[in-house]
Amino acid sequence: MSQRFTTKARRGMAAMTVAAALALGVVGCGGGGDDDKKPDRSAPASRDEGSKPNAQEGQSDAPLAELKGEDGLLLRIQTAARDSGGFVTVTGELKNDGDDAARVSVRAAGDETEIIRHGSSLGGATLVDSTGKKRYYVLRDTDGRPLTTTGMPRLEAGASIPVFMQFPAPPTNTTEVTFQLPTFASAPIQITG
Repeated sequence: MSQRFTTKARRGMAAMTVAAALALGVVGCGGGGDDDKKPDRSAPASRDEGSKPNAQEGQSDAPLAELKGEDGLLLRIQTAARDSGGFVTVTGELKNDGDDAARVSVRAAGDETEIIRHGSSLGGATLVDSTGKKRYYVLRDTDGRPLTTTGMPRLEAGASIPVFMQFPAPPTNTTEVTFQLPTFASAPIQITG
């Protein structure tokens, strides 16, 4: 009888392990940047009620911060939003404001071996909480890949690309942090949410 119980327990543990691995795989694979992906469909808007303002309407188009980098690169941070999962996602746009084509420096990925081996990224970004005296580094998935924009192309003069970085969230009473990225200037930003 105990052998049958042990066998059932092992099967249950194996099934639970597989389910957890699949759940992590789904979470880790989200936002892969598939250009052929069809846009998500949402419920159609009611025609007689008119349009309802979305969460971003009413907000100014002015960025939270503009950071100048090497070779005419400019990073405009648009949002720094705290979510209920305990993360802060920073989004923005990386633009080549120079006259010649430019690439993001490999130093922007930081100097951690685990991040560098996954190619070009913004993995060297940090949020500094001066009040709490803590530095928050870009999160990584289970394979060590940074949760940031990766594989950034060479930007022609005037070209831009959207970028994101995800960090662990500071305490909820911390609303201002300093954003730092190697080869770019630092700037204070406000965390919303």
